[in-house]
Amino acid sequence: MLLSHNFNLRKNELPGLNREEFAQVFIDGLQKRENIKCSYIQNPHWVVEIVFPLDEFEPKEIGQMCGDILLSKRQTQQADSKLITKLITDTLILGGRKTTPATSMSPTSLQFGEWGVDVVETPQAEVFLKEIAWDKMIADKPSDGIFKIEYFGMKD
Repeated sequence: MLLSHNFNLRKNELPGLNREEFAQVFIDGLQKRENIKCSYIQNPHWVVEIVFPLDEFEPKEIGQMCGDILLSKRQTQQADSKLITKLITDTLILGGRKTTPATSMSPTSLQFGEWGVDVVETPQAEVFLKEIAWDKMIADKPSDGIFKIEYFGMKD
């Protein structure tokens, strides 16, 4: 499974994460999980590779873990922040299994049958999903080939 980061925030709602920092969130968050390996990768789009046994974990389950890890990190950052106003953002974990031929044979590119997951931080999930035409994008995909996990607003 490969993760990308779509940081769709413009008003400093959350501190930005560079590629290495983004990867480290998941490396740290998954390090105690047996049978799950997580690493930073060099690819123009993908940032993190997570390797796990499909007979033990469903891709959506790994996506849920990733969402929980990121949300926990963001809540810690919020608690450590000197900001007086409450930070409100939505987070989406949008997963899909690649059903078309790979565009590259590079080991860091998404290959046929592998899962790609876009981790999205945005002010409004519903607006973002409309902008990317999510419903149209998934219309012809099998239900076991996609997943969407949504976190609305950061709560204490």
